[in-house]
Amino acid sequence: MGNNPNKKRVKKETKEIKRYKKIFYALLIGIAVVSFWRGVWGLSDIYLFPSNQILSLSSSVVIGLLILFSTHKIIRELMW
Repeated sequence: MGNNPNKKRVKKETKEIKRYKKIFYALLIGIAVVSFWRGVWGLSDIYLFPSNQILSLSSSVVIGLLILFSTHKIIRELMW
């Protein structure tokens, strides 16, 4: 009575479905992240000092570093 082969089969199938869902969602999220950053880079190429490539790249580095520094500080405060 304790060992029902149908329950084991259903449980195994459920685990497989969950694994495939996780893989699907990971791929979907990866595509979404790449698409987002592609759009951000495209817009920054158009609007962030389009006539001066050195100034555009330099300001992008500075903005990126400021964002990294500020989010690191916020995350550190949230964790402690």
